[in-house]
Amino acid sequence: MKAIRRFTVRTVLPEPIAPLSRLATNLRWSWHLPTRELFASLNPAIWAESGEDPVTFLGTVSREQLQQLAADPAVVERVRAADENLNHYIQSPRWYQTLGEEAPECVAYFSPEFGITEVLPQYSGGLGILAGDHLKAASDLGVPLIGVGLLYQAGYFKQSLSRDAWQQETYPLLDPDGLPLTLLREADDSPAQVSLPLPDGRRLLAHIWRADVGRVPLLLLDSNVPGNDDAARAITDRLYGGGGEHRLLQELLLGMGGVKALRVYARLTGAPAPEVFHTNEGHAGFLGIERIRELMDPAVTAYPLDWDQALTAGRASTVFTTHTPVPAGIDRFPRALVKHFFDAGLAPGVPLEKVLALGGENYDGGDPAMFNMAVMGLRLAQRANGVAKLHGVVSREMFSGLWPGFDHEDVPIGSVTNGVHVPTWVDPRMSALAAKYSGGSDVDATGWENVYDVSDAELWSLRKELRGSLVEDVRRRLRASWKKRGASDAELAWTDNVLDPDVLTIGFARRVPTYKRLTLMLRDPARLKRLLLDEEHPIQLVIAGKSHPADDAGKKMIQDLVRFTDDPEVRHRIVFLPNYDIAMARTLFPGCDVWLNNPLRPLEACGTSGMKAAINGSLNLSVMDGWWDELYDGENGWAIPTANNGADPEERDDIESAALYELLETQVAPRFYGDTVADSAGAAGPSLPAPGGVPTHWISMIKHTLAHLGPAVSAERMVQDYVNRLYRPAAESGRSARADGYAEAKSLAAWIGSVRTGWPRVAVDHVDSVGVTDDPQIGDAIQVQAYVALGSLSPDDVSVEVAYGRALDNDELSETTLAPLAPVRDLGNGRHLFEAGAVIDRSGSFGYTVRVLPAHSALASPAELGLIANA
Repeated sequence: MKAIRRFTVRTVLPEPIAPLSRLATNLRWSWHLPTRELFASLNPAIWAESGEDPVTFLGTVSREQLQQLAADPAVVERVRAADENLNHYIQSPRWYQTLGEEAPECVAYFSPEFGITEVLPQYSGGLGILAGDHLKAASDLGVPLIGVGLLYQAGYFKQSLSRDAWQQETYPLLDPDGLPLTLLREADDSPAQVSLPLPDGRRLLAHIWRADVGRVPLLLLDSNVPGNDDAARAITDRLYGGGGEHRLLQELLLGMGGVKALRVYARLTGAPAPEVFHTNEGHAGFLGIERIRELMDPAVTAYPLDWDQALTAGRASTVFTTHTPVPAGIDRFPRALVKHFFDAGLAPGVPLEKVLALGGENYDGGDPAMFNMAVMGLRLAQRANGVAKLHGVVSREMFSGLWPGFDHEDVPIGSVTNGVHVPTWVDPRMSALAAKYSGGSDVDATGWENVYDVSDAELWSLRKELRGSLVEDVRRRLRASWKKRGASDAELAWTDNVLDPDVLTIGFARRVPTYKRLTLMLRDPARLKRLLLDEEHPIQLVIAGKSHPADDAGKKMIQDLVRFTDDPEVRHRIVFLPNYDIAMARTLFPGCDVWLNNPLRPLEACGTSGMKAAINGSLNLSVMDGWWDELYDGENGWAIPTANNGADPEERDDIESAALYELLETQVAPRFYGDTVADSAGAAGPSLPAPGGVPTHWISMIKHTLAHLGPAVSAERMVQDYVNRLYRPAAESGRSARADGYAEAKSLAAWIGSVRTGWPRVAVDHVDSVGVTDDPQIGDAIQVQAYVALGSLSPDDVSVEVAYGRALDNDELSETTLAPLAPVRDLGNGRHLFEAGAVIDRSGSFGYTVRVLPAHSALASPAELGLIANA
């Protein structure tokens, strides 16, 4: 018989050990080893059976066992000490508290997914893991952040393989009562909820679940609640499930419902209202519309604003982060569909045409029938960034249509390079070794400053131990995978000998869209076989990754790879592990000697998996893309050369796969096994001192990686960058906009309106240069004079600049310097003379030009309004 309804009954703990409940539900345990060790010590067998999930563990331990634990003074004392440690962690001042009152009082961080721990499976890949690491690092630093997301009834799918190696998806339903979550309740104990109107008189209700991520609350909206019809209950069914209307409803709930949830949370808890709103990718972009609605609603604010004023005020305190390097990765909806839902009253009092214009693709190559979520996100945020330096370059080019007339480098999208939460991803044994040499117990990214004091033999021994742990885990997982594929135990004896703890181990694990090129390593199967089976320098590969359920091309890549791994000749040296998740990653990253990444450049936004490997002492072997493009230094791994842009796709993959094989054969494998090899600079690396000894050059690269990459790839560094470069300026702008009943927002909105109205008449009429000799030399000064028509605008409304530098054959300027021109004379009829000096600072072809941009102290960038007049 099957149950018609199922629910989870939570354990009531005896009073002496009651703090275990709080320790279990605060997700700090997921990165705090002493807390996990406490739970494990209470009953190691049940801890293992629970999947190392404290909530499940407490629900599995019998009442009799709990009473016995409560009667043990040593256990009670350990629980008390752990609870006190958590209290101290939550309440004590940390880095953020040193910044003073100017730092924002609260920051809201919206994301469609959060990867915090495998026991809360609300993530699919890099975006979610990044969001989880952002929250954890914010907690460790004391940043007053609130996360906002959705609670998906089935999370993301679980992956298995059919007998013929085709990806299969299953969606086990989650019971929120069995997760480390607390339902937000009103004073009368009824569930708190938010409500959105839907077409045809329907309503979308959502409960608000809270997860505690250390000091950071995470609010998750759940539409599977009484009061919703079946269609509305299913809106939060799956992460990235469905399409079209279903996805749009998820994003309306995340953005608009998320702002409403923050207001409910503040009302019930007394928490401060967010001063900054951070949109992690375009999925949550509708939060800006809800904030505009609030600012225009006299029932909500004492200072109701009109559309332009509300847009100006909302933008000032909004940050938008794009993670997408390709237009195909951006959510777009039919404009008519968005109109259909807003016609139901989602934003009463807000001009619908203005809302639709925010997502309009009214630029070259755009489709006016589509509503673009990333475009809306950029238009609703005064500050925007990509997630690596190269990704910032790619983003500025990809979205340049929103800033016509501007060079790509002037597009106002910066970058903050992603990082990883070190305590989550570093193996405890690696942390222990770092702590041994740093004299501390809490090791973060800077704990390896004494790494050069560690002996080569000790570090090499630990690396071998980590590799051995991975081999054991792979054998267990591979056997389980084959049984799901229909194999019997009698067929699987070979899995007991898969991989070798003494062989160079290369890892490759990530989502499987085609641009990440899972199968580049299969380009020459015979050559790959030779590498795997080489008698002197064998390699072995551990591969994992999920393809989106609708991506048949990605699934075909997985099938091709798995069919290769099924070959009895090589299956002991190359494996594919299905259902890649956080639990698998914790063994995979530390156990690999080399982390492989070979996307199509420049389509990798950041690629943080290689960072997680690096903090465990793995070396990276990667295309110069994402974070590797800025942090590769020649001693922390290897760069895979990329083909010229002119190569067709087949030729490009042939060239780059051959380069990969060449690196493995001539540099990576020989160096691991201690042979003398020529490095990229032509110098000889040291050889293995004796059979079974230590490859000293390899170890030197590990030490260099730990010492130099550790701080650079830390999520603490990343969050500090967000605070200093984005959150604090956004809070300052937001406060200025709100001051004196939104006086500045009103003034700025009026100024923007007048500038936009007058801009068509702005032009650079003529430019003169005075002082240029017939034979100009370096150091000569020239005087640039620009005659500028401003029409109804004044010189105070604009910035006139001279841009000078090297002039290329096509007259494009490179290595450019900008200098302001000052107004020196009113010529009448709206014309003005601007003037400044410039110094010829280079030999060769020298050129200059003049441009005019709007200027106002409240603008975050001169390009913010997308207005420019070039000479």
